[in-house]
Amino acid sequence: MHNLHFVAGVTALAMLSGCSLLSQTGKTVMGGGLVVGDEPNAVEAGVAALAHGGNAVDAVTATYFALSVAYPVAGGLGGGGLCIVHDSVLGKTEAFDFLAREARRGGEYAVPGNVSGFSLIQGAFGRLPWQRLISPAEGSAAAGFAISQALAMRLTESQDVIRLDAGLASEFLDESGQVKPAGTIVTAPALAQTLSAIRSNGISGFYRGSIADNIVAYSSTEGGAITTDELASYRPRREGPTQTHVGDQTVYLPPAGTGAGKFAATLLSYLVDTEGHPSAEKKLAAATASATKEALDAYGIRSLPRDLGATGFAAADREGQAAACAVTMNGPFGSGRTAGTTGVTLARAPGDAKVGLAAAFLTPVVAISAGAVSLSGAGAGGPNGTAGIALALLKLARGQDVTHPGTQASTGIAPYDTVNVIGCQNDICTALPDPGAYGLGAAAGS
Repeated sequence: MHNLHFVAGVTALAMLSGCSLLSQTGKTVMGGGLVVGDEPNAVEAGVAALAHGGNAVDAVTATYFALSVAYPVAGGLGGGGLCIVHDSVLGKTEAFDFLAREARRGGEYAVPGNVSGFSLIQGAFGRLPWQRLISPAEGSAAAGFAISQALAMRLTESQDVIRLDAGLASEFLDESGQVKPAGTIVTAPALAQTLSAIRSNGISGFYRGSIADNIVAYSSTEGGAITTDELASYRPRREGPTQTHVGDQTVYLPPAGTGAGKFAATLLSYLVDTEGHPSAEKKLAAATASATKEALDAYGIRSLPRDLGATGFAAADREGQAAACAVTMNGPFGSGRTAGTTGVTLARAPGDAKVGLAAAFLTPVVAISAGAVSLSGAGAGGPNGTAGIALALLKLARGQDVTHPGTQASTGIAPYDTVNVIGCQNDICTALPDPGAYGLGAAAGS
């Protein structure tokens, strides 16, 4: 077990969120752990889980469900994702694949995976009661939450999608049909009811019963093809991660079969030799950019949509558990359609050519050096997110500082591609949100 000092790296805009559990930028605290992500309200929910005795997996679970309310453009209940969990006490590192899947009979809408995925992860590694992790999100949806700057940026770009769905429009557009600005208090009562069912009944509250019936009925009437059986039988995949080396770090990536693991491993292969020694290039950022282009060329990827509807987040605790996750709706708000009275916006089917590569750039990563976590982080939204993770790993391998705000490189096109990292050196860990976005890195108190 490693006793670590935790530092929260907070962007100036993120500090406006005013969470009492945050350390000030640069202040070292002996705390209960760290959380980092794109949306401040969700990060605060993760920090609260840590502060109430939870571990890193509890923190990412609470963060996710808060995202489903406060950042549905990328983290809605209708989507799916990937996580890497490392537990030094148990001596385990596992990968979880709960991506939204194509319905067997095709159609526009995907079979959701997020609820089942986080249930499996939290049941395997979490500490707090499930109900406690869902309640904050449920309360925010029912009582209201303030639109963050992070969400406001995505809403502005997605307003044409929002206007076409009554549920999204009622929540995020004002009386004149314009997107509500940051700071506006909004509610999501239908989503609150769905979260209540998930809190009370676990995955059965979502994949069976009235909510599932609503999803199936809506899919059917709108030309989709999701069936009751497909929802009830959805199962996440739990398996060993892809393992590689960068310097003295053992790096755990998603399995190659997900696409995400394959792209990340390919990118890293251009930056390290067969023994894991990093590139000798002096300018690591330039070397990473060049390697990213090579990796894209290797897979014949010439262009991508600006917004793939994805987000990444991570947590680490002082007992040696780390969790990194990335989720996607396969486009902003996914299909852009809310299923009946559930408040659930359904992800776009992954076979859609426009957004089918969204999952390939989800890059949750945990790296271990000398028996301790050196990095827990996630790139999401595009190849630049994956590149940001690769660059952070290279810096750690070179012994460069990654524990101060300003040392984390932006993806350059945030908030659509982002990289959020918890980096650890010399028993100091820092949560660093993408400096080009509006996220948050936060520490729980002792």
